[in-house]
Formats: sequence, structure tokens, C-alpha cells
Amino acid sequence: MQPAEFFPKVTPPSLKAADAAREFQLTLTKPTGSLARLEDLGVWLASCQDQVPPKKLTQPRMVIFAGDHGVATKKVSPYPKEVSIQMAANIKAGGGGINAIANESGIGIRVVDISLDHDEDVDVVGLQERVRRSCGSIDIEDAMTEAELVAAINVGKRIADEEVDNGADLLMAGDLGIGNTSPSAVIIGLLTGQEPVVVTGRGSGVNDEGWKRKVAVVRDAMFRARKDKGDVLTLMRKVTSPELAAMAAFLAQSAVRRTPIVLDGVVVTAAALLAERLAPGARAWMQAGHRSAEPAHTFALESLKLEPLLDLGLRLGEGSGAAAAFPLVRMATNIMNDMATFESAQVSNKE
Repeated sequence: MQPAEFFPKVTPPSLKAADAAREFQLTLTKPTGSLARLEDLGVWLASCQDQVPPKKLTQPRMVIFAGDHGVATKKVSPYPKEVSIQMAANIKAGGGGINAIANESGIGIRVVDISLDHDEDVDVVGLQERVRRSCGSIDIEDAMTEAELVAAINVGKRIADEEVDNGADLLMAGDLGIGNTSPSAVIIGLLTGQEPVVVTGRGSGVNDEGWKRKVAVVRDAMFRARKDKGDVLTLMRKVTSPELAAMAAFLAQSAVRRTPIVLDGVVVTAAALLAERLAPGARAWMQAGHRSAEPAHTFALESLKLEPLLDLGLRLGEGSGAAAAFPLVRMATNIMNDMATFESAQVSNKE
């Protein structure tokens, strides 16, 4: 089984449009380069859309992938695992932190239950995307079977296709699940060559003893998958989780569908590392929304060669950092559409 069986080749954003966008930026009533990264974002969006100036973003969408983790039983988080289910329902009802942030920018939110830990007849946010109940404790067993991995990948692809087909012009992913920073640290450690103690953070605020337990979980999981770094599908089956696999597939398919992506924190960026291996070239369709407080996040961003738009120390997850950064991305399109040119405003350009 190979990634190419799931994902066609990713086509890159248009270099021709990027060059044209840079030339267009020179005509706007501002000193050259004075809006710095906002100009870069505008060029990136123009290349993604193959249009200069880029169309304004009117339908940004956030998909939050919810799932529980076997490692939660090892007390790697100060919160009980039932919080995942409770928070999924809370976000669906509009009461989460992500709702408050996304509402500011008109970002539509979709919560999907990939692998929350509940009985099959319990409907938290819908059952149509569900792959399995929770996942294996990755320090001692595989996260899922090969069939479950295939199901998770196909669900992630389908969600991306549905969002794009329904008009989404920019996509974001969010994470929800107690214990999910542990597999994220494992993936980032393995794919960036970092030691377990370096990539393991505090997650939702675990104390010193809990952090030591978490380091041990990450260490043992990394050891189990140490020979699988070159086989992304085996790596995913062994030491991720169904919702992380679905998220990686969602990001990869979004790139295949030529849709710009804003990444969130450490969990989503771990999924982005996997997406780049599932569909090489996917990272060109991504921007990093922020740098989280989790130490592994910086290593993942460096590996993807992405510079975060914000650095606020956020560690909520849920897509909150991506949603907080989105106004800057939208601003970049507004600049290219709403600013006057030197010619139209009859303003003298530099000599």
C-alpha cells in the first residue's frame, strides 16, 4: 500500500501568478515592501488562486477532528478523557474557545467524530465520519489496523472534497482529544530527528510527574516505530490515531484540490508533516497560523519551512491559532483589491 494509491500528484501554486502579483504590489500606493509579510501573503494567495489580484476570501472553513487516545490512560494529561466528548458537544453548540475566535472572522466550523471514546449508538456530533472507538496505546500497541487507517484516510479525503465542493476558499483544521499531543510529539520527533525529551511538552498543563510519564510514552512509541520513518502509512498505523490520520489526509487532499490552508498548532502541524509525505508538495499550499507553546511545534515548522504569522503562546488547540491568524490572511487579499494604484490615485511613485 502506497500513498500514491490515495492521492494524485499535487500541482504547485502558479509561479506566473506569483510573479504578476509581485509586480502588481509595486503599483499600489505604498513604499515597496512596506507591508512586508502581508504582501507575501497576498502573493501566495494570488499564486494559489492563479489570479491577480486574488479574490477576497468569503468562505473560510474550519474542520475540527475529534478523537480519543489510548495513552490518556497513562495520565499524560491532567484532564479526564471524557472531556473530549464534552468539548465536542460544547463546540457544536457554539460554546468553545474556537467558536468565540472564529465568530470574529465569520469562519464556519464543522466538528467531526472520528474516534471519540463512546459507545457506537451515542451520537455526539454525528456518526457518519466515525472510524473506531478511541485508539491503541501507542507506547505498547498499534494505534489502529490497516483497514482502520484506510478508512480514516478516505474520511479525511471525503471531508476535504465536500468542503471544497461546497465553496470553501480557504481551509483550516483543528484538533480535539485528550492526549493528542503525545502522538504529535512522536511523529515530530521521528520525522525531525529530535529526542523524546525535547519534543514532549506540557500539553494541557500536566505537572512534572505527568510530564515524566508523557516523556516515557513518547519515548516508547518512538522506539516502536523507529524503523518506519520512511514508510508513512506504517508510521501512521502504528503511532498516530484515526483522527490524526484523517486530518493528514484532509490536508493532503486540500492541497490536491488547490485550496489554500492555514495550519494551527502542534497537532495540526504534525498532521501537516504527514500530509507532505502522503502528497509531496502539499506544504506549498500551507501557511502557519501561529507558533504554539509546545516545543515540538517549532521543529515541525522548521521542517516544513514555514514561518508562523502569530506567536502568542497559545496552546488551546481546536484550530484557535489558525482562526486567530485568519484576519491577517484576509487582510492580504483586501490590500490587493482595495488599495488604489499610484496611477488611479494620481500619486507620484518613487523615481
